[in-house]
Amino acid sequence: MSTPLVSIVMGSESDSKIAEGAVKVLKDLDISYEIKVLSAHRTPKQLEKYIEETPALVFIAIAGLAAHLPGFIASRTRKPVIGVPVSAQLGGLDALLSITQMPSGVPVATVGIDNAKNAALLAARILATSDKKLAAKLKEYAHE
Repeated sequence: MSTPLVSIVMGSESDSKIAEGAVKVLKDLDISYEIKVLSAHRTPKQLEKYIEETPALVFIAIAGLAAHLPGFIASRTRKPVIGVPVSAQLGGLDALLSITQMPSGVPVATVGIDNAKNAALLAARILATSDKKLAAKLKEYAHE
């Protein structure tokens, strides 16, 4: 198995349906990835260890409700973090606001509610800034 370039982290196994959108895009673009279920609230030590050890270059953090996961990750790495709010309650507005309202110095890019596909496309664009082959694939993908 190749080294993952993208890490998809879900706060709960129930978020796996949302993650499928990101997985499809990453597979279509032949970008290596890994998926982990780690909670900022329930398993913070394991999550912190994973953040430190993963070779992935970009994180996609999928979370609903208080949606602490993307901010937790961003506060412990300098790698890009893309938050995907989940429509678990309040139509996902609670998660969207939690992810977008990070304090200065803890940036988290945020995509639309339940829109993991856009998170994967943003991760691909980030990676494509230093990968001409991926940039060409991404350009073709956008025109399909």
